[in-house]
Amino acid sequence: MNSVLPSAVTTLLDQQQGDRVLMVDDVPDNLSLLHDALDEHGYTVLAATNGEAALACARQGRPDIVLLDAMMPGMDGFEVARRLKADPSTAHIPIVFMTGLTETEHLVAALQAGGVDYVTKPLDPRAVLARMQVHLQGARQARQTRQALDAFGYASIAVRASSGRLLWQTPLARELLQLYFGTVAPQTPAPVLAWLRKTLDEMARQSPGDGAPPQEPPRLCAELGARRLSFRLHHCIGGEEPNGAGPETAAGISAASGTAGGDWLIVMREVSDAAVIRSLGLAFSLTAREAEVLYWVVKGKINRDIGEILGASPATVKKHLERIHAKLGVETRTAAAAMALTRVREMHPQWEV
Repeated sequence: MNSVLPSAVTTLLDQQQGDRVLMVDDVPDNLSLLHDALDEHGYTVLAATNGEAALACARQGRPDIVLLDAMMPGMDGFEVARRLKADPSTAHIPIVFMTGLTETEHLVAALQAGGVDYVTKPLDPRAVLARMQVHLQGARQARQTRQALDAFGYASIAVRASSGRLLWQTPLARELLQLYFGTVAPQTPAPVLAWLRKTLDEMARQSPGDGAPPQEPPRLCAELGARRLSFRLHHCIGGEEPNGAGPETAAGISAASGTAGGDWLIVMREVSDAAVIRSLGLAFSLTAREAEVLYWVVKGKINRDIGEILGASPATVKKHLERIHAKLGVETRTAAAAMALTRVREMHPQWEV
């Protein structure tokens, strides 16, 4: 399951800029104190004194982490966090709440709004820096993964298992999800989310002590005509791992850690059977439409289904099939399918029905 990135990618990812920190607090004195400490440690500091300014600054400045005051007039920090997490361009940014409220209900509200941690006021700059380092490391790893996938044109998405939110996606993944499911971030297509949760539940039930090697999680496939899009669960990239569990490979997740949370990287791959259809046409001297009909016969489709796929009537499909039978020298669709399947497997050994 683990993959080794090419050296060119590693070199690319090592070229990092200084981390950018967005501080949001309606009290300028609080910003000034923490600003000086962050500046001394080499951070690039962005500042906002209200919720609207914070949202605009996050979208434009793309900080690596947000230090967010929980209680502000107008739009409070909880609402700011919810809006940041609802925006695909900022959803991946870790949020650390700064609060003077220590009641459990307020701390729970901060985490439910999308925060990964909190620090209490009055602020101790050393404690804030220590907390930041932990979350910046995880954010940096996730950013490097996104950069590598983008650079090499992979179609990949990150999904939070508990909420079903699509956290980020590569450009190619965005196009494919819209094409196959008609969805846009932060919505995860329902079939993909159902498959993810079912897969995680099944992995959690695997016995970790039976000595058997971890099994490859089942893949999801979606079809669009002769095109197929497969989804492979790659690994946990952090987020809400329950019980303090760290990132795990998909095949090696411990059943004890549970599956309610975690942000999961899913790699998508599209394949097209256009070459298979062309091969059928050449092998049996079929027209392009006859080759398409024969392809769907091999796939087990009936005339009505083939007509819906190709935009033709069942009667038209039947006429095409009659001509196919004549060219192949067979009398039944079963014989035609068997002959075509044998020829396809000779020309495309890796092809699967």
